[in-house]
Amino acid sequence: MTALNTFDVVIIGAGAAGLFCAGVAGQRGKRVLLLDHGERIAEKIRISGGGRANFTNRDLDVRAPQRHFIGDNPNFCRSALSRYTPQQFVTLVQKHGIAFHEKHKGQLFCDGPSQQIIDMLLAECAEGHVTHWQPCSIQGIAFSTAGIYRIDSTRGPIETAKLVIATGGLSIPQIGATDFGYRIAEQFGIRMVAPRPALVPLTFGGDAWAPYAALAGLALPVRIETGAKKDRMAFLEDLLFTHRGLSGPAVLQISSYWRPGTPLTLDFAPGVDIADALGDAKLRSKKRVANELAALVPSRLADAWTGQDAALQRPVNEAPDKALTALSERIARWQITPSGTEGYKKAEVTAGGVDTRDLSSQTLESKQPGLYFIGEVVDVTGWLGGYNFQWAWASAHACASAL
Repeated sequence: MTALNTFDVVIIGAGAAGLFCAGVAGQRGKRVLLLDHGERIAEKIRISGGGRANFTNRDLDVRAPQRHFIGDNPNFCRSALSRYTPQQFVTLVQKHGIAFHEKHKGQLFCDGPSQQIIDMLLAECAEGHVTHWQPCSIQGIAFSTAGIYRIDSTRGPIETAKLVIATGGLSIPQIGATDFGYRIAEQFGIRMVAPRPALVPLTFGGDAWAPYAALAGLALPVRIETGAKKDRMAFLEDLLFTHRGLSGPAVLQISSYWRPGTPLTLDFAPGVDIADALGDAKLRSKKRVANELAALVPSRLADAWTGQDAALQRPVNEAPDKALTALSERIARWQITPSGTEGYKKAEVTAGGVDTRDLSSQTLESKQPGLYFIGEVVDVTGWLGGYNFQWAWASAHACASAL
């Protein structure tokens, strides 16, 4: 007969949230088992930030953290995020002697490889005497009338009164992402918000994209927006043209707010009055329109715009006013509707997930007693730039403190 393994807390998922929760709970005196089905530990941390781990964001406003997060109830994340702040995580990073720098808009990155953050979390787990089984797969979970969870695993049966699901979302399946957390939620009657790729490149199908596919690799700062009235959202960030569509921070940010069938509006020269600039050029210059435009936007983009209209393929002083006005309007307010996204394979995170209506914002415990959900598996999605890692740390800390 296989020996029964009993723990105070079992945490399924050894990513950012699971590792941190295990370390905090272990150091608070709990007997913790952390397990994960993957061969490698915390792959998402390892590949994040170009291998430098954008581990938090200094700009997060702890008085109104929901400003940087989406979900059916953005206010849900306020409690955890205000109780475990970016500065508290920075203090932990400094305690472990990890050098870091601010790159852009409050984004903090390791100076060295992201493995340093993984090693730090593993060291915190070791300090809390956490038992770590990996790889270890779960074959079934049952809940008894005595309030105990019985877990059948490839390393034997486990019993616990507290079960924490930290299995993440569907993003980047090539490093082991699965729908395990969603299936556990559904097993125990926890409501779900339909998951979808977020922080993801957008695609544009058909002939409409043909003139722009040749711009692949071109990057430039833009203002990008989507939505109408109170749902309108805009970002000032860098855009990247790809063979299949648009990417870069501007598009990753807006993708979380974009809905299928709705257009994007882009300003390729934010802060510049293109109409005034071309009007002035018409009075003083004999250069081709593309050459004048290239002083305001990248030359490849100027060539792509002017190449679509014969009236613009001439000296600017000979170009019709109507054509110059239309060109200015297109550059300042180009509307285009994506055909879709690059999907979970290229998405940095998953929006949607476990419905926050069925979770406590204080403890992350669900309406099912003793069952907790933390990190990306929950319907809380942050902006690009370290916000999702901060949600992982904060939700894990709130949960571990409550355990």
